[in-house]
Amino acid sequence: MHVGMGTFFQNLDGTQTDADVYAHELGMADLAEPLGFDSVWAPEHHFTHYTMCPSVTQFLTYVAGRTQRVGLGSMVVVLPWQDPVRVAEQFSVLDHMSGGRAILGIGRGLARVEFNGFRTEMGESRKRFIESAEAILTALETGYIESNGELYRQQKTAIRPFPLRSFRGRSYASVVSPESGRIMAKLGVGLLIIAQKPWETVLKEIESYRQIFREINGSEAPKPVLVSFIAVHESEQGAQEMHERYIMRYCASTLDHYEFANANLASIPGYEYYGKLSDNIAKYGPERFTRFLADLQVWGTPEQVTEKMIEHQSMLDSAGVVGIFSYGGMPPEVAKENIRLFAEKVLPRLKRHVPEAKVGGR
Repeated sequence: MHVGMGTFFQNLDGTQTDADVYAHELGMADLAEPLGFDSVWAPEHHFTHYTMCPSVTQFLTYVAGRTQRVGLGSMVVVLPWQDPVRVAEQFSVLDHMSGGRAILGIGRGLARVEFNGFRTEMGESRKRFIESAEAILTALETGYIESNGELYRQQKTAIRPFPLRSFRGRSYASVVSPESGRIMAKLGVGLLIIAQKPWETVLKEIESYRQIFREINGSEAPKPVLVSFIAVHESEQGAQEMHERYIMRYCASTLDHYEFANANLASIPGYEYYGKLSDNIAKYGPERFTRFLADLQVWGTPEQVTEKMIEHQSMLDSAGVVGIFSYGGMPPEVAKENIRLFAEKVLPRLKRHVPEAKVGGR
């Protein structure tokens, strides 16, 4: 199984400077290759302490220059906030500079604070995502970008340097709403799944996506990649304390950043799904929803974490997992112990499990 590590750049407490957070997260990224991980990933976010990585390709280029082997993944680049020409150019450059190690992850965004900061109409995000994704994916195959869409118009223009190699099989998109699976199948990309729904719902949506993918593309869909927040400790009690203190706090920050409890999200075109979510939060309370999200993540002793991750892989038939080890106000020393213990006692077993499963050729 492919096992990657994700950086998150959270600064929830304000007890550290942003410079301290960056020094710590860059140090975590430096551990990935020596500890045996297969890839390094980062999400794009802007303007708040929730996640402070506004330029994912810039960060991944830094990692590329300090490594020889690991894949370099975006989870994700948010297309409605980007010029598609720039995205295609940046990933072509990253791929050249890293010897073909780039893994493209794309999404359409959710937080209103970020759409507002970019002066971008949130209700247009689905259409902008589709038109941008079509243009970018074609450009990374042909070396030329063009579009005659409703919102994105681009005359045929060369991407230089020309793409190093095909991005087929190493392009993924995040999926939350049920409609997204159909869109990703049409685009021919794999799924990047961040655990935030009941597993039975996730399985139904994956099966629907796979069926549509076969019908449209005449081939089997790429196996998905699962992103999990991980807390591992030698004792069950220690792991449970990490779950309560850090995973719960991360999930509470998600509820706040994305405004999941805001019923007005349902009135924005393309975000109707979140109306039902806000209804459930209003009915059961934010604490219960936060715990639901937290309980979808992975925590325990090394043996328990290994068993949970193998169970999740088998259930989803995934190509691999991206683990995040520093989040929710976790002190740097705790985060480093978290990733080191995982690498020592969990990672070797996971990599022996389904050894043929690859992500981006790795």
